[in-house]
Amino acid sequence: MDKSASAKNRKYCQPNELLAKQLGVMKPLLERHTNESDEPRAYLIGAGPGDIEYLTLKAIKAIGACDVLLIDELVNRQVLEFAAPDCEIIEVGKRAGKHIMPQMEIEALFVERVKAGAVVGRLKGGDPFVFGRGGEEMLALKTAGIKCAIVSGVTAGIAAAAAADIPVTHRGLAVSATFLTGHLSKETEEGDDSREPNWQALADSRSTLVIYMGLRQLQNISSKLMSCGLSPDTPAAVIENGTTERQKIVRGKLGNIAYKVKQEKLNTPSLIIIGSVVSLAGEESMESDGFSLLRTLATSSPATLRTTLK
Repeated sequence: MDKSASAKNRKYCQPNELLAKQLGVMKPLLERHTNESDEPRAYLIGAGPGDIEYLTLKAIKAIGACDVLLIDELVNRQVLEFAAPDCEIIEVGKRAGKHIMPQMEIEALFVERVKAGAVVGRLKGGDPFVFGRGGEEMLALKTAGIKCAIVSGVTAGIAAAAAADIPVTHRGLAVSATFLTGHLSKETEEGDDSREPNWQALADSRSTLVIYMGLRQLQNISSKLMSCGLSPDTPAAVIENGTTERQKIVRGKLGNIAYKVKQEKLNTPSLIIIGSVVSLAGEESMESDGFSLLRTLATSSPATLRTTLK
């Protein structure tokens, strides 16, 4: 048979089919082991940033081991396909201004159901230890004498940025990435700034700023950074529903990003990225006056860089 014809007729697996085949092959690894005494009775599980394909094999195994799942608002409900048929699903989701259950009640319920004999999983979007209050829940379990397994997840600060073609670090542009929350505490909103980030240090750094839960404070954040000396021309982007089919990206500069986001009517959940690396993505950046310099910085040898930057 002609090789080109053979290639043309070859059947390729769709992503979901391929995933199903992979999971089928690995079924022994993912099977539930209810008779093993050393198995955890509590799990803190990261479900990833939204796209189901970011769910890890370790998370799939943990989800399948649970009798009860306490699930957050932002978790993709497709992950529940990996739960046992008789698993009890309890919605405890939290979003800005909308709390089904206060944090202390979630922790109390978690402890209560484990002590009642169930294997309980706390299913969170992203990674439970990256602005997910997973540390607080782990401590609540430890205080109650309960062993807890931590299942890390892919955080939006990496995956949503990548989905928008933004590398959070890049040679010659960003030597580090700083993750911070834009959600101000009540003390900060009432005038006590002791819990605020060190805006001056952030403005002075060459770090990419990756800000979670900051959409409602975007104008405030931008103003603080500019008042500390960060240029209004610093590239910035906001990504809504990153990695999902509903993903929406707004790019601009620190001085106008809040206005552009308001015009586009972006909503939560959104991730804010501020730094030169944002200029590596998007048609708008390709046309900017500074892009040729960014391209030189990104692709040149150390010797050329020294000459360029003199």
